[in-house]
Amino acid sequence: MAHRLELRSISKRFPGVVANDDISFSVEPGRIHALLGENGAGKSTLVKIIYGVQQADEGTMLFDGRPVRVGSPREARALGIGMVFQHFCLFEAMTVLENVALGMDDPPPRRELEARVREVMTAYGLGLDPHREVHTLSVGERQRIEIVRALLGKPKLLIMDEPTSVLTPQEVEALFAVLRQLASEGCSILYISHKLGEIKALCTSATILRGGRVVASCDPREETAKSMAELMIGGSLKALKPKAEGQLRETRLSVEALSAPGDPPFGTSLKDVSFSVRSGEILGIAGVAGNGQNELLEVLSGEKLNGVSGTITIGSARVEREGVSARRRLGLATVPEERNGHAAVPALSLAENAILSARARKGLSHGGLIRLKAARDYAKSVISAFSVKATGEGALAGSLSGGNLQKFIMGREIGQEPSVLVVSQPTWGVDAGAAGFIRQAMIDLAARGAAIVVVSQDLDELLELCDRIAVLNEGRLSETMNVKGISIERVGLLMGGVHGEPHAAEAA
Repeated sequence: MAHRLELRSISKRFPGVVANDDISFSVEPGRIHALLGENGAGKSTLVKIIYGVQQADEGTMLFDGRPVRVGSPREARALGIGMVFQHFCLFEAMTVLENVALGMDDPPPRRELEARVREVMTAYGLGLDPHREVHTLSVGERQRIEIVRALLGKPKLLIMDEPTSVLTPQEVEALFAVLRQLASEGCSILYISHKLGEIKALCTSATILRGGRVVASCDPREETAKSMAELMIGGSLKALKPKAEGQLRETRLSVEALSAPGDPPFGTSLKDVSFSVRSGEILGIAGVAGNGQNELLEVLSGEKLNGVSGTITIGSARVEREGVSARRRLGLATVPEERNGHAAVPALSLAENAILSARARKGLSHGGLIRLKAARDYAKSVISAFSVKATGEGALAGSLSGGNLQKFIMGREIGQEPSVLVVSQPTWGVDAGAAGFIRQAMIDLAARGAAIVVVSQDLDELLELCDRIAVLNEGRLSETMNVKGISIERVGLLMGGVHGEPHAAEAA
């Protein structure tokens, strides 16, 4: 039997970098095959070549045993190659059916399309109302639109790029059921994910990339998550050292009855949010994207003041009417989700980016004047302490990889020894080695007495890091739950009762 997909010596170069270097592997019919690697390993470039977004400089691609050259996504779909991207391409003000039609090369008449959509949804258990507007749907429901759109093309190969990064545990199980059904029908699936536990549960073969080259292949069912991570990074992976069990001390951050308007047009308003965090404690806030996480960070940091009600206390000081600088002087440090343009300015050097948030606590300015040597020295210390790969403190932030920029930003904030740290998505898009480093740095900061709030869509990360977890859903925060003995099913239900649907958590 011919391979469904076979790559022979695929290479792709960009100015100054070899993204793919002599890559060869194959995917069998009906196989769920994982493509693993750190950020920058070459995964994205490779799947873009397979899907026709980019062209290889060298090498041959075979599909169902015959050589093909895929010049565009349209040509890929004509061959039988579908792809569900990590970031959905949907119009929020339009219906499910309208979005499906917009993504098709030659959509049939509306009535015929609706019948086909309903047929696919029924066959694969993808419950969705074709006439619902997208902005009323949860992230998991939006992903179903992309899957339905791909399945309408009856793909022989389906590429899934980080498909579970924003799903609840229940939605992940539903997705896996669909993928297993597709595989049983002969469809091959090329599956990209950084969640190695899911790779073990779902995939039957894997190709591992490092530095643009194939370095290993394996059966994930016979590996551990740790062994696969070590193949990806080419070295040993250190286990996190938990902070010593000790008496939690005074409350460092207290939030009472906090409400705030959402960002237009589809932002989520915060509604009566209350929580507190003590010295030495890490509180996790779980939730699917779009449930008020960005609004919460803006309110806690002092970036959003208009329309905010309730109280925020840092130490013993009420700060709900204070701006960013005043809160930072009281010991608050924050890291927003968006690295480029929010946490850092790409066109500024690392030393200049250090000044943006550390000028007061690290003495990088005096009398209104910037102390450039002090800023350079502080940036150097962050680069050294957090193993940031950069040409030096004069390197532009935009020249760093995503993982290295995240390490610098986290190091810039942690190096100020804040009494309160609030961080959103601390390891989003970061490879296994850098993620472990960042998580350990937060644990060590808490051990030194800081109170930490971690907002993350990665439930595994929160369970590994935190003492307590709460769930943010439709702008409301659940009760906090101790991580020890926590019910993952209940957390998933709390995460999933969103966007106009009945609250599953209340039903539970």
